[in-house]
Amino acid sequence: MVAKEKKDKIKEQIVFYLYSIFPKQIFTADIAKELARDEEFVKELLVELEKKELVIKIKKNPEGIDYTRRLRWRISNKVYDIY
Repeated sequence: MVAKEKKDKIKEQIVFYLYSIFPKQIFTADIAKELARDEEFVKELLVELEKKELVIKIKKNPEGIDYTRRLRWRISNKVYDIY
């Protein structure tokens, strides 16, 4: 079990990473690889960040077709403006 304090630090790293590549949208696996974390753990944190409206889940590819097994993410405009 990861302590809340450590989870919060990792969430900060996720938001900062997404900010640094804005407006690029990146897959969960790529974020996990960048932060050297487990993909499922990162996905759980991204969902928590999405509930707080800090990140946005991209469900469709550039052609408008729904992703079936993957998700892409980007930082929300509100957070980008604050940074």
